[in-house]
Amino acid sequence: MQQHPVIIQGGMGAGVSSWRLAQAVSQLGQLGVVSGMALDEILVRRLQDGDPGGHMRRGLDAFPFPAMAERIWHANYISGGKTSTAAYRTLPTHEQEEPRELAELCVVSNFVEVFLAREGHRNPVGINYLEKVQIPHLPSLYGAMLAGVGYVLMGAGIPLHVPGVLDRLAEYQEAEYGLHVIGSCEGDDVTMHFDPREFMGGGLTGGEPAPLRRPAFLAIVSSNTLAATMLRKANGKVDGLVIETRTAGGHNAPPRGKLQLNARGEPVYGERDAIDLEKIRELGSPFWLAGGYGSAAKLREALELGAAGVQVGTAFAFTRESGLREDLKQALLEKAQRGEAQVFTDPLASPAGFPFKVACLEGTCSEEAVAAARPRICDLGFLREMYRGEDGRIAYRCPAEPRSTYLAKGGKAEDAEGRICLCNALMANIGHQQVRCGHHVEPPLVTAGDDLTEVGRFLPAGSTSYGAADVLDALLVAQ
Repeated sequence: MQQHPVIIQGGMGAGVSSWRLAQAVSQLGQLGVVSGMALDEILVRRLQDGDPGGHMRRGLDAFPFPAMAERIWHANYISGGKTSTAAYRTLPTHEQEEPRELAELCVVSNFVEVFLAREGHRNPVGINYLEKVQIPHLPSLYGAMLAGVGYVLMGAGIPLHVPGVLDRLAEYQEAEYGLHVIGSCEGDDVTMHFDPREFMGGGLTGGEPAPLRRPAFLAIVSSNTLAATMLRKANGKVDGLVIETRTAGGHNAPPRGKLQLNARGEPVYGERDAIDLEKIRELGSPFWLAGGYGSAAKLREALELGAAGVQVGTAFAFTRESGLREDLKQALLEKAQRGEAQVFTDPLASPAGFPFKVACLEGTCSEEAVAAARPRICDLGFLREMYRGEDGRIAYRCPAEPRSTYLAKGGKAEDAEGRICLCNALMANIGHQQVRCGHHVEPPLVTAGDDLTEVGRFLPAGSTSYGAADVLDALLVAQ
């Protein structure tokens, strides 16, 4: 039986759970997890910044199909980095008929991130994806598996088909993934296909390649029903469950039933949203508890309840190794130390339609004036929704794009209200903010769990920063 970790470091995207953070956690014997969100975009922006430290070059040199890696290097690398007022080159948005360029970028970028996270140790590394962001899944999973990823975690949807995809990719067999397309009809083509053998590019010689290691698959769920559904209906083995409560950062599951808001304007959760851990235990699958479990006491509680351990995100988001911008990290750490840190569960901000945890910080899109001043531009499109166009083909729209454009595509006015471009904001969070017209800089929007108020406890005496080791030491005390 596989020995699973006690602590899973949460996969926080985009780029907050970077290879540096995952490497630091895995080196210490727990499960470091990289975020798989927008890794293609992150790779090309790192290259356009001149690849500080040469880490991307090192990852590309390790990629098993050199011609593919070299195409990406030559198309994106800028010696010395772009100027501070220059815009990043924008990639085409992902579509069902994926350009070869984007598919290769997904393969290579996921490989590079996992490869770097695995350097210097032999412990497993995981990668986290959002089921909502469906189109890049197949080439991204293949790239991560080429690098030897040990765990795949996925939430923000119902990833029933991922276990079977992992089985097929491990044998270099063609895989497919069904897309959620609003208004689709029987007979419509709503499937992504990917044949890994088309992406070997002459890099393998001497007969059939050895099978890839099939990573363990952990489904991130927020209800008993979804947990049971994953174990009963998935098309392959589900190796465990991460049970995530509404106090976790990022996207939260919406309340069941009619949406009601409290006095602060946050979603109200009730008894129907509670998780019955007795029923979770009866499913017989290893599970980890997430959302508010970032302390030694909560870890002990989870273990006593029958969990294999806990998943912790927010505590790691503010470590020295995380990809979060240093100015944002320090500002929120200082707020937490002063007892002024606040997290708001915004029911509208995310184009994905899920409630989204927002850390309140001046100068970010958590301020209404900052969000309102940003032009509604959708040029990354990771959270776009797919719908059936008038010609029967898949079309794309985003509630955060210009309202007139969204309405012209059949979107509802109420669905566009209060939406924020998370794609660009998340890039700004990690220091890859887009610059428009030489002066307009995309503002950030930081997400954190309710535990943000407690992160100051990880700071060593007299220090203004802490590392992943400090978090693990605090969590594992007396274990």
